[in-house]
Amino acid sequence: MNRRSFIGASLGLGAAVTLAACGANSSSPGPGGGEPKPGGTLRIGALGQASNVVSDPFGLLANDSDMLIMSLVYDPLTVPAKSPNVTGRLAASWTTDAKQQAWTFTLPEAATFHDGSPVRPADVAWSLKTLGEMTPWKVPVDLNSIVPSGARSVTMRAPTPNSQLPLLLRLMTFTVKEGSTDRSDFIGTGPFRMEPGSYRDGNATLVRNDTWHGDKPLLDRIVVTRFESTDALANAIMGGEIDVASSAGPLAARTASARPDLILVRRPNDLSMPIAIRTSDGPFTDPRVREAIRLGIDRRAMIEQVLSGYGSVGNDVLGTGDPTYVDRPQRARDVTRARRLLAEARFDTARTYPLITKREVFNEVEAAQLFAAQLQDIGLKIAVEVKESADFYDNYWAKPSAPLATASWPTNDSVMFFASKVLNSESTSNETAFKDPQFDAAYRAGLAAAPDSADYRDASTNLQQIQFDRGGYVLWGMADGIDVARSNVRGLPELPGWGRAQLENTWLET
Repeated sequence: MNRRSFIGASLGLGAAVTLAACGANSSSPGPGGGEPKPGGTLRIGALGQASNVVSDPFGLLANDSDMLIMSLVYDPLTVPAKSPNVTGRLAASWTTDAKQQAWTFTLPEAATFHDGSPVRPADVAWSLKTLGEMTPWKVPVDLNSIVPSGARSVTMRAPTPNSQLPLLLRLMTFTVKEGSTDRSDFIGTGPFRMEPGSYRDGNATLVRNDTWHGDKPLLDRIVVTRFESTDALANAIMGGEIDVASSAGPLAARTASARPDLILVRRPNDLSMPIAIRTSDGPFTDPRVREAIRLGIDRRAMIEQVLSGYGSVGNDVLGTGDPTYVDRPQRARDVTRARRLLAEARFDTARTYPLITKREVFNEVEAAQLFAAQLQDIGLKIAVEVKESADFYDNYWAKPSAPLATASWPTNDSVMFFASKVLNSESTSNETAFKDPQFDAAYRAGLAAAPDSADYRDASTNLQQIQFDRGGYVLWGMADGIDVARSNVRGLPELPGWGRAQLENTWLET
């Protein structure tokens, strides 16, 4: 399973992270464009490997191209937003009980499928149950509790109080018609519908859905083309074959910044690139050893050399986009102290330890190699082992066979989101094998607290401090993201992660 598929609220990054380049055109498109105009066809390129193409909205969507198509054809219950960081899509509203355990989601009155039939609560309930049976982490509720509860509402119950359920249901909770075991017809509810016969191997032509329950989309059509590499994607936007290159890569960004016919949409801190250290088994269980590793890294050098300077230094806590994120003193390189901690822990520096990586995001292997080289200064010998993606996820990811591994999260999401998905002891995708009773207690307290309350903020602060003190991630940096577009493209979304798939407000200036 691909990590980008796993992180159900904002994944599907594709084969390469994008980096922003400096230049006069690096602002978002739109100024000087006047009033939005309907009409036109947008040609958008997205990354995707032929071996990973998936046409089922309930499948594991590893390709950018697949996730883009699904996000336009189908409606999830909720989607990313700026402030707050979640808003409704197929869910018009939601309520919960005093314990924040029983939740009711209400559907829009006008919601219909692309064949004209109305969206029923039974369709939503069946879709959530089916998705949850296939991949339980995508639907973190008691599946048997998901039932229609009125003419336009669906009720579900979380096993424990969970104030973050709308956020945890973002993006991949697509709705199909009840009983749709064959979903190759792409009958969704989204702002665009599949043009019959146009879908081929991750490429598709989408047509505006004039009966969509939201504001009427502006574009007549969106043509999605899958590209195997950032080089091919960059060549296509430079050559005028497409109008938007989604996640175009640093080379395209640098070139585009000097061309008046192209513009950039920059998404700061779009992707975190930590090293995952297993904490409850293997050679790095002593917190002093993990602290030594963190102190052995020159983070600024990593940003400059791995990301060409287009990113920001990380401080070992996931969730830097959270409003409750605490700015604590930056952990800096201290080789002397790192060596002392290794000596105090009686760590075996004569051995060589594997760091498992794969070529999935931009310069991921190069980041691992620089990480290993820097740790030589504190006496650690690290051997970088590059695996094929399938081998990595089948045999190494979240397993003792990878005491050190590269990770990438295509989102700048909330502290509680990451606590839920990969850090609490009960998570089935806890890639650092982090099992900390105090962390789990703070996590439960956060779930039980009302959002924006003092109790919630206190719980988030505690979660961050525990991560910082003894967690398993070395978050050395956050990479910026960027799309390259023709200069007549307006209204491209600027949200990080898969907020960039919301193209219903995009338009073309003629």
